[in-house]
Amino acid sequence: MKALILAGGMGTRLRPLTLRTPKPLLPLVGKPLVMHIIDRLPQEVETVILAVSYMREALETYFRENDCGRQVVLVEEKVPLGTGGAIRNVRQHLDGTFLCFNGDIVSSLDPVELLQVHRHCQGIGTLALWKEADPSAFGVVEMKDGRISGFQEKPPPGQAVSHLVNAGIYAFEPRLLDHIGEGTVSLERDVFPRVLDEGLFGHRFSGHWVDCGTPESYLRAQATLIDGGMDLYRPLLNDGADVIGPNHLDGVSLVSCRVGPHVCALPGSRIMRGSVVERSVLMTGALVGEDCQVRDSILGPGAAVGNGTMVTREVLVGVTPVR
Repeated sequence: MKALILAGGMGTRLRPLTLRTPKPLLPLVGKPLVMHIIDRLPQEVETVILAVSYMREALETYFRENDCGRQVVLVEEKVPLGTGGAIRNVRQHLDGTFLCFNGDIVSSLDPVELLQVHRHCQGIGTLALWKEADPSAFGVVEMKDGRISGFQEKPPPGQAVSHLVNAGIYAFEPRLLDHIGEGTVSLERDVFPRVLDEGLFGHRFSGHWVDCGTPESYLRAQATLIDGGMDLYRPLLNDGADVIGPNHLDGVSLVSCRVGPHVCALPGSRIMRGSVVERSVLMTGALVGEDCQVRDSILGPGAAVGNGTMVTREVLVGVTPVR
């Protein structure tokens, strides 16, 4: 069986981090974002297809050097094709029922359950659905008795036909490809409304669901995963630090500082004397100097916060903050 991950975006909302690293490889609680999807795939998935464009070489290098237990095939988009066009672009690899994932989604969905629902319903596709209290920023799904009857794109507040939103995770039959035209095609706007008569079904799930496309949602995903059991305490050095959990601390040096909660600090990072770090990420080699305060921020590889600096809701690469 095949699984397709749509990972062709440039990650512009996560710049400057994505100027150096493609979004699928950004570390999230100790492993690349894309691996949070791959590691949850059913055992029957033998091949993972990545629809990629931006920084393809970096992705090729990662999967050449890291065995994920499955064959990984990268298919390049020469120009942006949209979600539907990206699926059509890999059609030569799709010869049966396949799973499809938006590449920046972190969720608790069990893909095995999604497949079971899909096979039971015997439609052209099954969409994972998430309940949102305010669905006005999402694609809303109207459903009756498990069958999807309509879509509503980003409705005004209070005018949504339901609170169920498209979670960006699907099970499809290959005949869906017959409904995707050439060029740039939106799966959500151009394809789904045309195939309702062929049976589009919905599968609601609970737990967590986060689109990691912005710094704020990236940090929210991190906190969710840490709370869900990915907390870790394995510092390289702890010299008098006050650690308030839960956190994911792996190979970080802590010197008379206060850390947590919801801090992810990766190998080679350092937090120095008198500093406070909360709800933030320190990627490999990042440094927080003495008497600093860092909150709700992302420090990229090698980023440095100078002594006595306050950093709040910022993304740092090198020494330049980007708000």
